[in-house]
Amino acid sequence: MWFINDTEIKLIQGDITNSETDAIVNAANTGLILGAGVAGAIKSKGGSVIQEECNEIGPIELGDAAITTGGNLIAKYVIHAASMHLGGKTDDQSLKYSVWNSLRVGNSKNIQSIAFPAIGTGIAGFPIDECAEIMLEVFNNYLKTENHDYKSIEVVLFSENDYNTFKDIFIKCFK
Repeated sequence: MWFINDTEIKLIQGDITNSETDAIVNAANTGLILGAGVAGAIKSKGGSVIQEECNEIGPIELGDAAITTGGNLIAKYVIHAASMHLGGKTDDQSLKYSVWNSLRVGNSKNIQSIAFPAIGTGIAGFPIDECAEIMLEVFNNYLKTENHDYKSIEVVLFSENDYNTFKDIFIKCFK
């Protein structure tokens, strides 16, 4: 675990749908269609209410974020970070904006703890090492420049390989 100002940054290997944070982040498309990967797991565990709420909100702009309830999840909210168009790819700019806007949207609901997946690294094809660097950069910039209520930010990584990649990059950056 590391700290940026007074906010704890944690890496966890596991299933983001089991996170006990106020909100979890979905690696979303601009249509807010919950398909496979993280979105599919959220839909499966959280229930159809999350997709129904997404249908009322979407579509949203590339790089933007939207919030729904958590349905049957432990987390009260799901923040949908639109880092790609439906069927498209994530790039560095859409990743940066979607992570920043996820933090902004969460802060608007006074969320104090939030869990992110490795956004854009699944079907959207973004390289895991670049994702780790960009997400950490955005966390650092947001937490140092914005008024916020965040006490903790978790990055929850499903595979051991992804966890180790994030861990190596975070260790290097926090030296």
